[in-house]
Amino acid sequence: MRISILKLTTFGACALLTASVTRAQDPMPMPMPENAQHEHMNIQPIAPVYPRMGRAQEHPSSPLLTLEDAQRIAAESNPTLRQAAAEIRAAQARAKQAALYPNPTIGYSGDEIRGGSQGGGKQGFFVEQTIVTGGKLARAQDVASKEVRLAGIEAEEQKIRVESAVKIAYYRVLAAQEIVGFRRDLADIAKDYATTESQLRNSGQADETEVLDAELDAQRLRLSARMQENSLREAWSCLASVLGRSDLPLATVAGDLERDWPNLEEQQTADNIATQSPAVRIADTASARAIAEIARAKHEYIPDLQLRGGLEYNNEQLDTVPHAKGWEGIAGVGVQLPLFNRNQGNITAASANLDRAKLEQRRVALALRERAATAIEQYTNAKLTASVYRDELLPLAKKSYTLMVQKYGMMLAAYPRVIQYQRKLFELQTEYVQVLEGVWTSGTALTSYLLTDGLEAPARPGEMDLPMREMNLPLPDPDISSVGSMPRN
Repeated sequence: MRISILKLTTFGACALLTASVTRAQDPMPMPMPENAQHEHMNIQPIAPVYPRMGRAQEHPSSPLLTLEDAQRIAAESNPTLRQAAAEIRAAQARAKQAALYPNPTIGYSGDEIRGGSQGGGKQGFFVEQTIVTGGKLARAQDVASKEVRLAGIEAEEQKIRVESAVKIAYYRVLAAQEIVGFRRDLADIAKDYATTESQLRNSGQADETEVLDAELDAQRLRLSARMQENSLREAWSCLASVLGRSDLPLATVAGDLERDWPNLEEQQTADNIATQSPAVRIADTASARAIAEIARAKHEYIPDLQLRGGLEYNNEQLDTVPHAKGWEGIAGVGVQLPLFNRNQGNITAASANLDRAKLEQRRVALALRERAATAIEQYTNAKLTASVYRDELLPLAKKSYTLMVQKYGMMLAAYPRVIQYQRKLFELQTEYVQVLEGVWTSGTALTSYLLTDGLEAPARPGEMDLPMREMNLPLPDPDISSVGSMPRN
């Protein structure tokens, strides 16, 4: 919508400048004081234009993408979830294999075999079977069952990773989507200011340096708006990748950054992460597996029985009759004596692994608390800053801008001052959105046990007992240490 605005350049000036300014939202009319309307009937009042969230969602070019839609797509398309399911099937197959009995051996046997016309010797077949003793198969299956449990926890952890990664990427897109609109607004405001300075120069009330400075600033903000458009496309590409659908075209996401912030209590959050994280459960299960490994190692030295039986045809001639002795049975039983090797080395190694697994449980809890402390600090600072922006800075900037518009309507302020106050308001709104992104990013990471990488592959079989893997928190780091100073009246 284009708004024609009469600009008063100096107090009491006779010449009025007219400019056409494009605004990114519908104006909210503010009436001039009644006395000013009577005194300045020839001045058209201007309506203050305030920043407003959610404008991109009002007239989208395609259906809005909700967070629920994004999570559903990820559940169907993210490859790491399928990998985790495959690891469960593999672990279950290994557990089944561990309980299988050894296969029997069947073969040919021959003894004293002779050739020529006399023939002779023995020829036949045998069957050999190993009898596993000491409950070794049950112990091996117990160890394998712990690996099945590890694979299941790993799959649960991967599900949390994907869901949190989708949520973080989603809110990054939502924040970038909002910032694009405000960057464009700032570019329009700077353009308006440059136009005003140019008109002031034509009337002799501004010099060329002021005009050039305004034009330079307008170009810089136009560049910033274009760069933010690139940032939006990058954020969408990250979201599409986590969803497992890199072919998804850029779409508008639905959401409200200001509502339903993650509400976390510091100590309780740290305790939950340190005691309920999948990393803790993996460490506990790894310790249980180490105990099962000791039990298996202690039974490995018990010798198995080797049974052998069969039939052989003996071609040796009987002394009394001219016939061969015929079929004869064979049998054998063997056992290995554990004189030197009683598996003592493996038993000691398994005991050492158990000691390490118990220490790993403690290390994981401490490491999680350490990482949680950093994330909690980021979340607390972001939430505090967002609250100050929402409750103090933005209302103050809005009030100042509104009063300046009223003063302009009463011929008590120049129009460039109005633009300056409007720009400050939109700059604060942009910073506010950046802070909100940090609230959602850090809050989501904390509620997801700091598991945020939805494209990291699930652990391989030999890595199932590694409770903690790389945790990358894609937290924004906006420069909000200085919000600038408001121009004085």
